[in-house]
Amino acid sequence: QVQLQESGGGSVQAGGSLRLSCAASIFTATNYYMAWFRQAPGKEREGVAAIDTNGSTSYANSVKGRFTISQDNAKNTVSLQMNSLKPEDTAMYICAAANPTFPRPATWRLLLREWYSYWGQGTQVTVSS
Repeated sequence: QVQLQESGGGSVQAGGSLRLSCAASIFTATNYYMAWFRQAPGKEREGVAAIDTNGSTSYANSVKGRFTISQDNAKNTVSLQMNSLKPEDTAMYICAAANPTFPRPATWRLLLREWYSYWGQGTQVTVSS
């Protein structure tokens, strides 16, 4: 039973900040790899940030230095702090979880979209210029 619920989306001006949260089922954050993906109209879903059960993180090159993924002390919530937002960050942001024991292809990476099995409904982020 893995349930993910995002919150924190909204509209901000370029250069502003926003913090997204993903509330997961109990034990999910500590037993699963967690990630944020985003999808803009007409574009494929892409990995933004991910964190494994050891706390190691991975970021898309486009958000490095601006976004930070973290787990809270309750170990059941994953957050994405987004700073210096740009219009190109506008997208639906979706929380995802993956069982670390799931078979991995030879080209596996932490932000491999196809590896994640559980998905939230998403929260919209709109950045205006």
